[in-house]
Amino acid sequence: MFIKSDAVTHPPPLYSIFPLGDSAITIDLGNCIDEQRNIKALALHDWLQAHRFPGIQDIIMAYSSVSVFYDPALVAASGVNGHHRVYNWLEGLLQRAWQEVDDAYKGPDGQFFRIPVCYEGEYAPDLQWVAAQQGLTPKEVIDIHVASTYRVYMVGFLPGFPYLGTVDRRLQLPRKPQPVTVVAGGVGIAGMQTGIYPLTSPGGWQIIGRTPVKLFDVEADPPIRLQAGDNVQFYPVSAKAFRDMSGRPG
Repeated sequence: MFIKSDAVTHPPPLYSIFPLGDSAITIDLGNCIDEQRNIKALALHDWLQAHRFPGIQDIIMAYSSVSVFYDPALVAASGVNGHHRVYNWLEGLLQRAWQEVDDAYKGPDGQFFRIPVCYEGEYAPDLQWVAAQQGLTPKEVIDIHVASTYRVYMVGFLPGFPYLGTVDRRLQLPRKPQPVTVVAGGVGIAGMQTGIYPLTSPGGWQIIGRTPVKLFDVEADPPIRLQAGDNVQFYPVSAKAFRDMSGRPG
């Protein structure tokens, strides 16, 4: 039986553009953790970096969005008159970026990092809890965590904090209800993500290990070790190896 309908179904938009206050604009590709959208966001970020304009202050990439922060007065002084027109001009710039970025773009060749993690004792304060919650042994949690290669989707929250995904569904757990102090190097899990705290900080992720690798070093060039598009695989090390790598006494 064929039923005629006057309703027209339209596919959802591929992106949306909206203001963030009066000095920032965002292009959002869907607000989700998805590798293809992340690749497209990285392409947009790189396009905007290559087409910087007077008054631009920063370009921030997230999982599936890019935000441009700017000084409206400086943008207007460069030839765009009036705040309303400034926003319209920037909206047009983001639309142009979307059109000109090739869908086949894969981004720069990200680096591959193998990062040591100690999953023992004081270095893994939440490992036993995670295992119990998921009906696993601590060793099974470790084996699952190190079996995957994780994409760096974005860097933020703290200088050099990498948001990595995606975590095997057997390890996916919510954040803690209240943040606690996490020691620098703490490797945690939150939902579909895993990440590394580059500095000692309050945090709500489930900490299952710690790495001696410094992800943020003001004296290094660049100071942030991991970048969006890189890939990371963890491997387990003993507490003694951790102390040796970090220069701590045995």
